Amino acid sequence: MAEATREIKGKKWVKSKYAPRRKVCTFCKEKSKTIDYKDAAKLRSYISDRSKIDPRRRTGTCAKHQRLLATAIKRARAIALLPFVPSFERQTEAPPRPREKA
Repeated sequence: MAEATREIKGKKWVKSKYAPRRKVCTFCKEKSKTIDYKDAAKLRSYISDRSKIDPRRRTGTCAKHQRLLATAIKRARAIALLPFVPSFERQTEAPPRPREKA
């Protein structure tokens, strides 16, 4: 059986034998109508280490649930269940102010 090949500027590329597996929306699989903003543990898995909301291509959620997810994460942040800023960027005390010259 011959493998499909392509030539790009003198380099030979071989098509992958396995196609990447399609991600399935976990909310569609569970048949959930709403996303609870109070469930911080579940929402945390959809936030990156930099406290940004992960995109659809990474999480595999559908467009409808991605919109609901973003709203739930923003609500959880507003009532301090989730952080706005990652933990390594938070400081416990304010930096010292420079002295003014008199």
